[in-house]
Parts: sequence; C-alpha cells; structure tokens
Amino acid sequence: MADTENLNYQRISEAIEYLRLHFKEQPNLDEVAGQIHLSPFHFQRLFKEWAGVSPKKFLQYISVEHAKSMLKAHKVSLSDAAFETGLSGTGRLHDLFVQIEGMTPGEYKNGGENLTINYSFAESPFGNLLVASTTKGICFMAFADDGKQAWNQLQHHFPRAALTQKTDLLQQNALFIFSHDWNKLHEIRLHLKGTDFQLKVWEALLKIPMGKLATYGQVAEQVKSPGASRAVGSAIGSNPVAFLIPCHRVIQSTGLIGQYHWGPTRKTAMIGWEAARTKQAPSFS
Repeated sequence: MADTENLNYQRISEAIEYLRLHFKEQPNLDEVAGQIHLSPFHFQRLFKEWAGVSPKKFLQYISVEHAKSMLKAHKVSLSDAAFETGLSGTGRLHDLFVQIEGMTPGEYKNGGENLTINYSFAESPFGNLLVASTTKGICFMAFADDGKQAWNQLQHHFPRAALTQKTDLLQQNALFIFSHDWNKLHEIRLHLKGTDFQLKVWEALLKIPMGKLATYGQVAEQVKSPGASRAVGSAIGSNPVAFLIPCHRVIQSTGLIGQYHWGPTRKTAMIGWEAARTKQAPSFS
C-alpha cells in the first residue's frame, strides 16, 4: 500500500509540475495524462482521489495568473485579512492548534546538548517525512526524499543531542494534520531552535489560515518590521518544521509561487491540496 501511495504521489507530482510549467497553454486532460503515461480516465480518477478536485479545477487553484489577479485585486495591502486566525465556521485548523516554545539560549548555543530527541519516518500526501520531537514538542520535520540526507539535516540542527529512532505520541499527533481527523490537532506543540526574530516570523506564518496566501511584505508587517522582506525571507527559509509551520503559504508580491526548500512543485501541490480542502481558490481575504 505504501509503495502504491508513493507511486501515486510521484505521478501527481509530475502532473502538477507539468501544469505549473505549461499553465499559459492551458493543457487539456489528454495532454497532461499523456505526460505521466496514464489513460485520461485513470488520470482523472487518480487526481481527484488525491486532490479532491479535477485536474482542471486544480489548475485554477494553482495558476500563477490567478495569484497575480488576487494580488492586484486586493492591492497587496490586506495584511490584516491575510492574517485572520482560523477558518470561519469550519473548526478545522489554525483556530485549533500550534503553540511555540522557544529553546533556551543555552540549548540554542550548545546545539541541543542534554536534549533527547526521538525521530521517525512517516508518510504524507507529499512524500516521506522525517519528524523529530523532544519532550516539549516537535523540533524538526523535513521531507525525506533521501532518508539519509534528512537524517543528516536533523543531526546538523542538533549536533550534540541524543538521537533515538522512536515514534512517540507527539509525532503521531502532529501527523494528524494530513488527515481529516482533527480531534488531536490542539495537542500539537512545537519546540523550536531559533533567534527571537525567527520565532516571531514562524509564529506569524502560523496565523495564515489554511487555503489562504500571504506575501513576504505582509509577513514583515505582521512582525512589525516593514521593509524587512529579505530578512523575513531568510527566516522563512530556515523554518525547521515543514508544513506544520506553513511557509508554503508565502508567495512573492508579483504573484509568483516562488522557491521552496523542498521544491516548488511540492509547494504548488500543497497550495492546491489545501485549497481543495477548504473548497476555495487560494486567496488573501
């Protein structure tokens, strides 16, 4: 089952990459299905199972032109609207869950010395993950296309910590974010290593509701550092917790999707996946 799910993700990932690169051509179902060597019928069914919508609707969600039109329509000035907390009436995600508890200066300086960190590998709709936790919360989550490389990144973040491959309840609760079982999202906790500025930026990212987008400038305004978009971008790029801290919801002021530590195709997939589950196109209000 796991192998099949991974294969399906790879197929859908290839399709999304093709749509991302050729959206101006508005490719039809047959063209996209042909790119991943599936029949149009099979591709349509598989895509809808994975994303919850048809390929045509998904293309509308992730279209760069749509993102540009949204930005233009709202004049990129509705930071308050972009940072509303929670999904009104849905009771699903950011009205529920994450609290940040920054590590002490000593923990940060000493590379995690005296910390015991459990880690495990898990599956997600966007590929395999490595997720790690202290007794206080999730401290690291990365997409593990290469398991060894992901483990090396964890060790780089915490060179002096005691690392143990073990699945714990904190990790299990965090992974509920990928499912429709929202009962335990309030139990997710983050225990992060970062500067005061990084922690402020990461907290601001948590306020971007699922299915919505923000720009680097809007995040800078939220942390009361207008004009510091470049510094904000650096803090976003250093986010150690994939998806839980939704840096994938930040795009360029021009409307371009922009880069992502784990690849622009994966970022595009996340935006579309979340939009499908909130039954709306990504927006700023």
